[in-house]
Amino acid sequence: MSSPRRQTLAGVGFILSGAALIQWSATLAIPAFAILGPAAASGWRFLIGAPILLVLARPRPWRWSRRQVVATLALGASTAAMNLCFYQAIERISLGSAVAIEYLGPFVVAAVGRRTWRHLVLVVLAGVGVYALARPGGGITLAGALFAVGSGTFWAAYAFASHRVGGETEGFGGLAVAMGVSAVLTTPFALPAAHALFAHPGALERMVAVGVLAIVMGFGAELEALRRIRPSVVSVLLALDPAVAFLLGWLVLGQRVDGLDLLGLALVVGAGVGVTVDVAREPAGGLTRLEG
Repeated sequence: MSSPRRQTLAGVGFILSGAALIQWSATLAIPAFAILGPAAASGWRFLIGAPILLVLARPRPWRWSRRQVVATLALGASTAAMNLCFYQAIERISLGSAVAIEYLGPFVVAAVGRRTWRHLVLVVLAGVGVYALARPGGGITLAGALFAVGSGTFWAAYAFASHRVGGETEGFGGLAVAMGVSAVLTTPFALPAAHALFAHPGALERMVAVGVLAIVMGFGAELEALRRIRPSVVSVLLALDPAVAFLLGWLVLGQRVDGLDLLGLALVVGAGVGVTVDVAREPAGGLTRLEG
């Protein structure tokens, strides 16, 4: 069996990979909003990504227990709601600011799951960093902030549901079915934009890239991370997401980054690294899955 340190380091690698892939997919999706709208773009992301994942995973949900089915449905519903809100947010405010506000959802999960005073201090530092990134007067609109808060709420639910699916199902079957559920739930938003998707040059190719990067690769990486480390720890490590989002927003989209943004990035990255080191030093019991 892998040591706690190896499990933790592998989980961190998957989290970083998932963050980069999902935020990169967001930078590709934003230009499509002018063609499809954010809700339709969210729907097509699932309609394209979910079938690919289902073909690759070939799940057999008819053999699952009621517990497995419920966990998968919860993951599909929370993921659909999270992404619908998130795409509405990044249409209105910068990618980095949206992810920083969104992080408040898993941040609360991390605070509830704290184990030591040192862990609590690191969570507080991450919270200060998020505030510096998403501070008032930094170009945040009320509608954009509210959508980001909504996305963060569903992000917290997604973290727990992903952890449960990872523990209850084998391979990527649970994730594939969950993304299929998300696709069904978001289809009403996607279908009205079908003509625009197929008529506009490059739109379909862009959304295929978004679906593969986010649904197949990004969520797959996060699921593997949640199989290795607790949701409360993953929630703090997700403090790295705003840093990744600001970096990609700056490099790919040309969005502004100033001194307070850099301070916020340093705080959230420092907190994430600190929690990773703490958990890597814990005994094996520190990585036990949540039950119940």
